[in-house]
Amino acid sequence: MIKITAAITAVGKYLPEDVLTNKMLEKMVETNDEWITSRTGIKERRILKGKGKGTGYMATKAAENLIEKSNLDPKEIDLVLVATATPDMQAAAVGAFVASEIGAINAFGFDLEAACSSFLYGMSVASSYIESGRYKKILLIGADKCSSMIDYTDRATCIIFGDGAGAALFEPNYEGLGHQDEYLRSDGMGREFLRAKAGGSMYPIDKDTFKNREHYVYQDGKTVFKNAVFNMADVAVKIIERNNLTQKDVNWLAAHQANKRIIEATANRIEVDSSKVMMNIQNYGNTTSATLPLLLADYESQLKKGDTIIFAAFGGGFTWGSIYFKWAYNS
Repeated sequence: MIKITAAITAVGKYLPEDVLTNKMLEKMVETNDEWITSRTGIKERRILKGKGKGTGYMATKAAENLIEKSNLDPKEIDLVLVATATPDMQAAAVGAFVASEIGAINAFGFDLEAACSSFLYGMSVASSYIESGRYKKILLIGADKCSSMIDYTDRATCIIFGDGAGAALFEPNYEGLGHQDEYLRSDGMGREFLRAKAGGSMYPIDKDTFKNREHYVYQDGKTVFKNAVFNMADVAVKIIERNNLTQKDVNWLAAHQANKRIIEATANRIEVDSSKVMMNIQNYGNTTSATLPLLLADYESQLKKGDTIIFAAFGGGFTWGSIYFKWAYNS
């Protein structure tokens, strides 16, 4: 029997129109453009505005962009999987909503949440479903309205995050392209260092949590940075060594766009030239679950069939991992 691998066959994206620049942040908190740029690499980020517009809105728009570009019939989609840390509401899956919005009437939908590693973990899930032979077309969307949980008086977090969505279609491949290997990890002790405390089942929002602003994201920057630098680079090295790859074999590094220095540290650790490092953090900031698919959408025209891509991500929880992937088409 010919082995089935899971390949990405189309990508799409959506970014809100409103731009929040570093210069604009200078008027909101005590910071400046030079400080933000030198420490994060971020120049601007997109913010979704409008009553009733949430993650599901952006995820739908990214899916529609993919569908239009690829001439995909939504009725052929088997599953809509939304990777997100900011669902529209509790007890109602964004994936199910998006499936209905795009006319994927034969699909089921659900969400996957692993903070900034959500899309990476979603790649593993989508690939497993495809390789099982049970499903033929899986739409994986990474989307987050980070602005919904950011305190814009907290300069430690408001400079980092932005809103956006990216989508990727997974289909069976019989040429050995697509998903090759993965190395995924987690450490639950990390949730003390990066979290939005209130709003979950442990700490439902009440007048006290609201007064204390506990529904906003808290981040212990030094601890998160240290763990991200070490762990994201470590798993990228492990996946390369396990598959007997050299830096010459790697065409692209697609790393989670959290901080330019973290991305560069990962690239240096696996000895990949900067020309092979996908980077768009300067334009969007950290869009959490959307960073990896937005990279693919932005770099799609440069990707060639057979290209080796090393994906790497690190997120709250802590969650992290790396995936070895071969690109399946020329755009």
